Amino acid sequence: MQDVITIGRRLVPVEQIALIEPFDPASNPEFKPEKLFKARVVLLNRDTVLAETAPHEIAEAYGFRMLAEDNMAVNPNIAFRVESFMPTETFNPGKAYATRLKWRDRDENEQSKLLLTKPETVIALVLRGEAASAASAKVSPRRPPRSRATRRNSRKPEPVRA
Repeated sequence: MQDVITIGRRLVPVEQIALIEPFDPASNPEFKPEKLFKARVVLLNRDTVLAETAPHEIAEAYGFRMLAEDNMAVNPNIAFRVESFMPTETFNPGKAYATRLKWRDRDENEQSKLLLTKPETVIALVLRGEAASAASAKVSPRRPPRSRATRRNSRKPEPVRA
């Protein structure tokens, strides 16, 4: 992983980046940028830098781990924690979030991000660094064991020769 990412004219040390998410210009209709930004680089302290490169391209170029369901890349050098997320009466977002990804900034303040990806998959990809296909692969259930008598009786009887 390289030490510094150049975003426009700004140089951002990799160790200050928590995650990279897609930038949605519709989320703030009053903001009319001159450039077509595709990603938001979220720093440890939740400050952001807009980038003209898509999150998956930055992830590939700098070794970040990609969460495909959220189209988001996380820094493998950050100590993240993972929690299940359940909406409450007082906080019920419009999306079906399943996970809260948490980290601490330089001042030890807790920061977090809600994700659509299931907690088990986030643990596999973000914390363990497993490949996306291995993390999302389902384990096929094993057949229940059969007794010897059941196996013997399930075979076709052999014809009797006289």
